[in-house]
Amino acid sequence: MLEDKNTKVRIAFFVILVGISSMFAAVVTDHWAVLSPRVEKLNTTCDAAHFGLWRLCTKRIYIQEPDPKGKGCGPISLPGEHNCSYFKHFTSGEDAKLFEVKTQKEYSISAAAIAIIGVGFMILGTISILISFRKGMDYLLKPAGMFFTFAGLCIIISVEVMRQSVKRMIDSEETTWIEYYYSWSFACACAAFVLLFLSGIAVLLISMPQMPRNPWETCMDAEPETQE
Repeated sequence: MLEDKNTKVRIAFFVILVGISSMFAAVVTDHWAVLSPRVEKLNTTCDAAHFGLWRLCTKRIYIQEPDPKGKGCGPISLPGEHNCSYFKHFTSGEDAKLFEVKTQKEYSISAAAIAIIGVGFMILGTISILISFRKGMDYLLKPAGMFFTFAGLCIIISVEVMRQSVKRMIDSEETTWIEYYYSWSFACACAAFVLLFLSGIAVLLISMPQMPRNPWETCMDAEPETQE
């Protein structure tokens, strides 16, 4: 029974490692969403943008053919002049555009803070589950499962905050963005939520004491009372 339990924990930990990789990829990259203005003319340049938790990157693209998916600027994979800048509230003294200050500041700092909390839970969960592999330390599986579950909840909250950020940017009259789509960093964050949350729940269930198959097992295992 103990070997079967250890096997289940190792399988769950392998899935957790995939979730950890997805979460780190989402946190450190800046392809959560891609934004573009409307393009009315061909043979001209336009500025598309992609951003993450920490910085905004713009790319000046020369448009020769219309976008088959719409009238936006892009796709972002086209060659062009690339420029990235960290948001002003993370790098003091740096010039910031109206777009960054009024539209993105409160959302990105909230999403980044929540994501960092999630990374903290993830690190605590990893330490706990690694120590639990030692003999007699399997009681750490319960907090490890809770830590990974909380990490998954934190990253999905960051996803929702960033989704609201994009919605506000598209709806705002102060920006030129009219087209958007969520990119691969956003997909990594969603995958991290699914893997970490479900694996955390699985570790919690594995760590629970096994229920008796029938009520008589508990009675049969009980020691007989001695008569004085």
